[in-house]
Amino acid sequence: MTTLVQAEKVNQTTMAKFRYFVELTKPRITVMVLITVGIAGYVAAPGQATVPQIINAIIGTLFIAASGAASNMYVERYTDFLMSRTAKRPLPAHKLTSNEVAIFGAITLGAGISFLFLQVSILAAILGLTTWVLYVLVYTPMKVKTWTNTIVGAIAGAMPILIGAAATTNFLNFQSWMFFGVLFFWQFPHFMAIAWMFRKDYEKSNLVMLTVTDKSGRQSGWLAVGTAIAMYFVCLPLVINIEGFSSQLVFIVISTSLCTMYLLPSLAYLKNRNDQTAKKLLRASIIFLPLFMITLACCQ
Repeated sequence: MTTLVQAEKVNQTTMAKFRYFVELTKPRITVMVLITVGIAGYVAAPGQATVPQIINAIIGTLFIAASGAASNMYVERYTDFLMSRTAKRPLPAHKLTSNEVAIFGAITLGAGISFLFLQVSILAAILGLTTWVLYVLVYTPMKVKTWTNTIVGAIAGAMPILIGAAATTNFLNFQSWMFFGVLFFWQFPHFMAIAWMFRKDYEKSNLVMLTVTDKSGRQSGWLAVGTAIAMYFVCLPLVINIEGFSSQLVFIVISTSLCTMYLLPSLAYLKNRNDQTAKKLLRASIIFLPLFMITLACCQ
């Protein structure tokens, strides 16, 4: 009886540890990254991309994304416990040790780079490593120094587009760069909304966001509007590689509507910087991205 109880406790502890490691990977963000990789691979070479190519790119990126998220939490372990939105993460909540997180980050990074190199391409592996370096070694340390960390973070956040493209074409074509631009510019209104809503937490944690350096929020509003306008200039050129007038028309109408749907709450946030307009902008950003990617993929 005692042996069974002990075995049950070990099993529960193991399952708990597994859940904590999964939590360490920021699963919701990682899932969106992997979907982006898959769509980017297909869009870069419609009709030519193969399922194995896309799946291999997704697997390799999964490991790199997991490592990036874990390593980010490792670097920010002393500030995460100061913010209400991050205080329950595995490290500040003492669910995992620093050594466990560091080892997990190292193993998954090595696995991701090796897998991309062996199963996808050298270019994909280089892009994967570049993404990790930008996110962990550049963006994360910059968060305590300058609000321009958001720019670097946006570059790192858009890099999965290029990894997906490299998996199916082994080079980066016009379509891929425009798609990269969409994801790059999309992040600014999205992050400005978050930065405003959690500006007090960021300030308490000594994280330098634009809403902290400019407490009025006006600069973050202008940045949101400017990048929302830029979305038109990277979304619409994607129509060039779409075949068939009807598909092109559908894409133009839907992408223009989505960009406008994103611009309007950005303008509202600029006009009145408050939690309500920030939440509406954040909601619009969450709606925009999956709808745009579905439209782009379906119109190919």
